[in-house]
Amino acid sequence: MSKPMLIAKSARETEFHWLPRMANRHGLVAGATGTGKTVTLQRMAECLSELGVPVFLADVKGDLAGISQQGREHPKIRDRLTLLNLADQGFRAFPVAFWDLFGNSGHPIRATVSDLGPLLMGRLLNLNDVQTGVLTLVFKIADDHGLLLLDLKDLRAMVQYVGDNAPQFTTQYGNVSKASIGAIQRGLLVLETQGGDRFFGEPMLDIFDLIQTDPDGRGVINILAADQLVSRPKIYATFLLWLLAELFERLPEVGDLDKPTLVFFFDEAHLLFDDVPPALLEIIEQVVRLIRSKGVGVYFVTQNPRDVPDKVLAQLGNRVQHALRAFTPQEQKAVKLMAQTFRPNPQLDLEQVITELGVGEALVSFLQADGTPAVVDRAFVCPPRSRIGVITPEERQQILQTSLHRGHYDLPIDRESAFEVIRQRTEQRLLVAQAWQEAQQERGTPPPPAPGYPTPASRRPPGRPRDTVVEAFAKSTMRSIGNTIGRQIVRGLLGSILGKR
Repeated sequence: MSKPMLIAKSARETEFHWLPRMANRHGLVAGATGTGKTVTLQRMAECLSELGVPVFLADVKGDLAGISQQGREHPKIRDRLTLLNLADQGFRAFPVAFWDLFGNSGHPIRATVSDLGPLLMGRLLNLNDVQTGVLTLVFKIADDHGLLLLDLKDLRAMVQYVGDNAPQFTTQYGNVSKASIGAIQRGLLVLETQGGDRFFGEPMLDIFDLIQTDPDGRGVINILAADQLVSRPKIYATFLLWLLAELFERLPEVGDLDKPTLVFFFDEAHLLFDDVPPALLEIIEQVVRLIRSKGVGVYFVTQNPRDVPDKVLAQLGNRVQHALRAFTPQEQKAVKLMAQTFRPNPQLDLEQVITELGVGEALVSFLQADGTPAVVDRAFVCPPRSRIGVITPEERQQILQTSLHRGHYDLPIDRESAFEVIRQRTEQRLLVAQAWQEAQQERGTPPPPAPGYPTPASRRPPGRPRDTVVEAFAKSTMRSIGNTIGRQIVRGLLGSILGKR
């Protein structure tokens, strides 16, 4: 059985151990800015790594990267060790893998458009229900015609194709609104200008690369560089939800393990739930409830517990609550509600204590061996063994150069997909049409309508000029793509739950 992890200790010598068997029961680390959440997160990640449990977390401020370096003697650390009567724990570095959606501060992370599915893409593009329905139709047509949606240019080409040929899809798939097509294209343009196009493509991240240990058996701590990402909250939240969905879908059922397979920390958790559609929120709640059977622990890190929906909050049994501010009536109400979620301690007035906690001090309640939460108590978080703070660019580059993932994700792959297929066939048809038209002109006869294509006048509104032969062949090309036979694209989890897989 794995050894319990010491996270905090009270002034009365009470120790607070985080049980590995209960680490996949999810949890919450909350508190106002500057109260010590980052150091708490660092201590928890170190303890998991020493047990051989991989960790994934987002480095929002850039200071969690210090886990990769050996800690240094500091008066504040020495004072904390003395206060808690802890022996010299020894400083050490921990195995780290750096990741970055933009590829600047870590290995690039990519996913395909198809793998995200229409529901997550709809949220990313800020679409309403009607527009998301049209996007779902676009994905379905791509599936039926074997057109791969790998990156944004594939999706853009597919949306344009469906919009240009909307009448032929109405009977089989439903109405295609030009306004919705325009909204999707505008959303794609905005997403591209925000750098979102760098997230879509291949090679796609293999989630098993996040579940690694070093030669000493310590779990690798995967750190996502999120200092720029949080300024693009839709991309940040969508990526984390996709990653959680991938873990749920691909990991096998394992039940209750001696220790977790992976522990996942969601920093800035409020970004995950802001303006989330009810259908997506229901799926998030379902995934959080069921993913513990895959051996994955999910921990939300946020400034205020009310940022997390009640149904999700009820599933978070391991709690570390740092100080909260309570200057306004709304803040005071939040403090009162938070105090009621703990198992009461007769010796503490929790509503009062939450506002009085110092830096690095917290109300702590972990799940006990029988699965019930321990009585909450006031405690000081133990200092980490690695460096607290940022690292230099040279130190980061040294880790990247020796990483096992070096070279695998660094260069994008652009294989033939929807964009290339549509462009190639259109160009071929245009060349044939041009040659045919030139041949007719040499014979001195006016070019008749293209074989097999309806006479333009029969479908032309009054006053509109005839389509040229080139235009007629181009339209014929786009319609013929619908007859392509190709493999079905497998949707991600969020599609499968909704019965779209």
